Amino acid sequence: MTRTTLDLTGLKCPLPALKTRKALKPLQPGDQLEVHCTDPLSVIDIPNLIRETGDKVEITERNEARIVFLVEKSGAL
Repeated sequence: MTRTTLDLTGLKCPLPALKTRKALKPLQPGDQLEVHCTDPLSVIDIPNLIRETGDKVEITERNEARIVFLVEKSGAL
């Protein structure tokens, strides 16, 4: 299991969701992707994306400066 960090600070919708999708593709089941965002819409977009991919997501940090998601790659296609 590996953890990769994806820094998407400063990017606006839809780029955080698109870049998260791209970063998830090469990961193996059990790998984790830590995504750092500043776009307030990412709290909607990224969880919706993860529902589509079948992976797991949780918001580990949310404040005025940034939002951090921890995504775990599942075995689903």
